[in-house]
Amino acid sequence: MNYTTGEPLRDTKAPDGPIEERWDRRRFSARLVNPANKRKLHVIVVGTGLAGGSAAATLGELGYRVSSFCYQDSPRRAHSIAAQGGINAAKNYRGDGDSIHRLFYDTVKGGDFRARESNVYRLAQVSVNIIDQAVAQGVPFAREYGGLLDTRSFGGAQVSRTFYARGQTGQQLLLGAYQALERQVAAGTVTTYTRHEMLDLVVSGGRARGVIVRDLVTGEIETHLADAVVLASGGYGNVFFLSTNAKGCNTTAIWRAHRRGAYFGNPCYTQIHPTCIPVSGEYQSKLTLMSESLRNDGRVWVPLKAGDDRVPGDIPEAERDYYLERIYPAFGNLVPRDIASRAAKNVCDEGRGVGPGGLGVYLDFADAIARLGRDTVEKKYGNLFEMYERITGEDPYTRPMRIYPAVHYTMGGLWVDYDLQSTISGLFVIGEANFSDHGANRLGASALMQGLADGYFVLPTTIGDYLADGPFDEVSPDDVDEARAQVTSKIDRLLSADGTRTPDSFHRELGRLMWDHCGMERTAEGLRKALERIPELREEFWRDVKVTGTDDGLNQALERAGRVADFFDLAELMCLDALHRTESCGGHFRAESQTDDGEALRDDDNFAYVAAWEHGTDGAPVLHKEALTYDHVKLTQRSYK
Repeated sequence: MNYTTGEPLRDTKAPDGPIEERWDRRRFSARLVNPANKRKLHVIVVGTGLAGGSAAATLGELGYRVSSFCYQDSPRRAHSIAAQGGINAAKNYRGDGDSIHRLFYDTVKGGDFRARESNVYRLAQVSVNIIDQAVAQGVPFAREYGGLLDTRSFGGAQVSRTFYARGQTGQQLLLGAYQALERQVAAGTVTTYTRHEMLDLVVSGGRARGVIVRDLVTGEIETHLADAVVLASGGYGNVFFLSTNAKGCNTTAIWRAHRRGAYFGNPCYTQIHPTCIPVSGEYQSKLTLMSESLRNDGRVWVPLKAGDDRVPGDIPEAERDYYLERIYPAFGNLVPRDIASRAAKNVCDEGRGVGPGGLGVYLDFADAIARLGRDTVEKKYGNLFEMYERITGEDPYTRPMRIYPAVHYTMGGLWVDYDLQSTISGLFVIGEANFSDHGANRLGASALMQGLADGYFVLPTTIGDYLADGPFDEVSPDDVDEARAQVTSKIDRLLSADGTRTPDSFHRELGRLMWDHCGMERTAEGLRKALERIPELREEFWRDVKVTGTDDGLNQALERAGRVADFFDLAELMCLDALHRTESCGGHFRAESQTDDGEALRDDDNFAYVAAWEHGTDGAPVLHKEALTYDHVKLTQRSYK
């Protein structure tokens, strides 16, 4: 796949000056909209997870008219509900040396120095407000014996800054945002549209002015117009077919916006989570995550000798390799996810993996149970242990869990500036749908932090600066008709293919191709193979896909086919991005670029930039580079030893 290099890209909204003052200065310089004018302005929010739900609720509270869309049957079923371990905040309740600057530094370092300093510092600042907001909403965070909020450690940090609600933190935070959203629904400021999927973006006069959606129950194609559009539709990890994401998670909203002119930032940055229940068979359509919080008390190990198939209880301590503790003594089992994942892959490649196929390592709680008692461990992790036992039939209190890395989160997404606005005027992108805060690797418990920071605190300020110019001119009917025609044409093409294979069969084949060549380890040879095969497989898809049913009602085969079609296009861009970036950084590990001891080797002289891809009019992507500068952290070889 060919590409051209375009003009460099610059974030013109990012303030200069002392980093501690930048967000305050931007808030003050942002223009305000008076309350009477807010009632005249209409905002569309696509997605109802932590980012979208909190944004819609807050915008409604401010007085804007808001339309909220989700493809689930309730906003409460957004995938944020599946987040388990916790949410980071620089409160320093433990008095263990945490601070806003330390959270900022840990996040930049954890992202392997491929994130913007200004954005990450703002995230660390806002984190302290998120906890207050959630507690005020009644989110039942865990508390210590004396009643104070409890925290625990997560990977990539040596302080305890992660607030949690057992293994249900995402669920509890989402319920808090949902309550705030429903309050605005009752007040009449927010209108919700459930079972509606965004299929295209309406751009008129150079501005994002609406969305084309399909009512998934009736099949009706609808047009909804507004003064601004906010995408909060999550990540694209399901391009790999097997991932920890819900089956319905997809890339369609952001990909269709990309084709309308929104640049796509760092698509190759994919996070592999080290703590997943291993694949058990071809029948699986998704994988199940075990929270990273389990690495607080669980110890990761494999047998010392290859091919040792004894049950774990029969392997004495002297014949076990606690490899994370051995290789990374400073952080031990709490190294960041990319490092823990590659370490697990390495020991399995050596033949020391456990379980079927040797694709697993042990996560052992025997020491924690002996030290703390089973009751204490159960109070902290009980629902996670129960989930594991239901899926595997094994009791993790008496036998170590088996885990293996799997696709989880995507750090790439639509490019946005400091205001969270994309390259399309009036199109704002928040949460996992944008690329902005995590660099090449996200630290655990930072996804919930970013989603709520964007939705509750950042977007409501920055979008006001844009909307101060509204209301805008009438939307051209020709622009609406053209967008609707694109949607109906694609649906007609899918239904008329009349082939022999299901959308899922193509998706599974694409996912395997991506895992093999653009997964935990990438090589130039493998990426070129993928770039040769993906177009061929895409042609086979359009020629031989079978979509049963019609478009005038509920048709989940049609839903899946449209999403798989978009995954093909995205997969090609991901592999191109991974091929052009000949360094290793975070979750992007090029086998040709590693240190003598097998760690990721960055090339700061040539790749200290954001890769922002423009959809080329002739089909060839255009690469725009946004240079990354570091004034407050020193670029160093990342080490957790």
